Amino acid sequence: MTASPAFANVEAAAAKVGGTSNLSFYTSVALVAAIAMAAAAIGVGFAQSNAVKAAVEGIARNPGASGKILSTLLIGLAMIESLAIYVLVIALILLFANPFIKFLG
Repeated sequence: MTASPAFANVEAAAAKVGGTSNLSFYTSVALVAAIAMAAAAIGVGFAQSNAVKAAVEGIARNPGASGKILSTLLIGLAMIESLAIYVLVIALILLFANPFIKFLG
């Protein structure tokens, strides 16, 4: 969606010769998928670092509860990492399954 203005020249050139450009569609999809994956990786990185920081601080305050904190941390890290995996799956669907190809016309 955000890449469409960047490739407006390709659309304009295709319109001048009377055709349509699928290149800008595929380029936009690839760019949006890459941006989404990068944003997810950054968000997951910050979330995991905050979770580990909080777990280490909790263990430092109460070493006796380290077993419960560690198990909760591992479950939390798995859930945080699943967000990046969901974005990866959606990006792969956009790149290879092309669900919006029927709307090109």
